[in-house]
Amino acid sequence: MTLIPALTPLQHLAVGLIFVWGGFVRTGLGFGGAALALPLLLLVVPDPLLFLPLISVHLLFFATLTLAKRLKDVDWAFLLQALQMIALPFVIGLFGLLKLPGQWLAVIVFGVTLVYALAYLFNYEIRSDNRWADRALLGFGGYVSGTSLIGAPLIVAVFSRHIAAHQLRNTLFALWILLVTAKMTTFIGFAVPLYLPYALLLLPLAGIGHYFGLKAHEHLLKQGGQGFQRALGGVMILVAAVGLWQVFH
Repeated sequence: MTLIPALTPLQHLAVGLIFVWGGFVRTGLGFGGAALALPLLLLVVPDPLLFLPLISVHLLFFATLTLAKRLKDVDWAFLLQALQMIALPFVIGLFGLLKLPGQWLAVIVFGVTLVYALAYLFNYEIRSDNRWADRALLGFGGYVSGTSLIGAPLIVAVFSRHIAAHQLRNTLFALWILLVTAKMTTFIGFAVPLYLPYALLLLPLAGIGHYFGLKAHEHLLKQGGQGFQRALGGVMILVAAVGLWQVFH
């Protein structure tokens, strides 16, 4: 079995830098590491099944590392309640990931990224005001997380309404651990290459992003992230546009 993907040196460099970025976003915001890294990775190689196992390994490692001493700051009651609405769509999306053509999956990733980017750019907050909106956002967020691990902003829209700010990030990490464990188990069952040695090689780079993300988290809690998200939205619109052009050409 191949231990390292067959990439050019320039592609390896690009992947490494993107994992630094993903580690920063994941820890700084508590979500979005995959949502804001996977579209960039697909510009390098348009194959979601190449990168999702790598992202999953890192998410499990850093989420567990962050959560290990913060279990008391998890809203377990709401997490279990939300899982009832997330689980089935997540499973459907997961099997879609294994069966759908890579081009379709890339279109889903870039399309959802474009929606997120427009919301960030125009400072539109994806939010839920009632239980039916909660169900819709958690269901669709679960499906998108199953196909590509980029459903976090939809799920966060519901969690942020029901969970105290100081518990939000840790509750999200507990959710990601559960979902990614299910995803990795499925990958193993269907013999999807995990490239674990490559994931381990990338860990120090993601660790750099994780360190600076921890530093940024408290600042973002105090100051808010509107300016950061608006700039992020502009960049991700460009990424999504280039990605969709790449897929269709």
